Amino acid sequence: MNVIGTVGLPGSGKGEAANVAEAAGIPVVVMGDVIRAECRRRGLDPAEHHGRMAGTLREEEGDDAIAARTLPRIREAAAESDRDETVLVDGLRSTVELERFREAFGDDFTLVAIRAPFELRAERLGERGRDDSDSDLSALRERDEREIDLGLGETLERADVEIDNTDSLAAFRERVREELGVDDAESDRSDGKAGEKPDDAEATDDPEAPEAGGDGA
Repeated sequence: MNVIGTVGLPGSGKGEAANVAEAAGIPVVVMGDVIRAECRRRGLDPAEHHGRMAGTLREEEGDDAIAARTLPRIREAAAESDRDETVLVDGLRSTVELERFREAFGDDFTLVAIRAPFELRAERLGERGRDDSDSDLSALRERDEREIDLGLGETLERADVEIDNTDSLAAFRERVREELGVDDAESDRSDGKAGEKPDDAEATDDPEAPEAGGDGA
């Protein structure tokens, strides 16, 4: 089994990395899906209760609750994969989650940090423009601070591999393919600016909203 996790601040390109994996036939497990599933199980709207549910699960089951609930999904995806049991896990946000995955998968787990400077991330989010928060620099700074305070900063520092997402979209996709072990013919080769695809899932102001990184990825 080859499990590749991604970590990065909003707008860094985690969603685009997931797009590259899916285009190559590599299954993507989104950690936030377990929270959305629990919301629905309890009769709650994930769009409204996602962040609170993430906190509730951690209170009830421990700080590694989201990672623990993601593990069966990873193993199931690996068993069904045609790509040598390779799975991409989108989006870790704490060292507790990192340690849980390393304990479960050992040397078969690789954490990839995706980095881009604040100004570039803000530009990408503003161009995507899903909502007003995408163009609000102060809101993005506050979200960055919340993510870092929750452990994302330390998790970035402990990554096994770093991808600098400041070049073209084509260059970023190629770098991601290298880490996934796929060639150009197995993935999308369209050009553009890095991180500009509309479905690059890193837009909302709430760090645990359905399309935020980490719990909300």
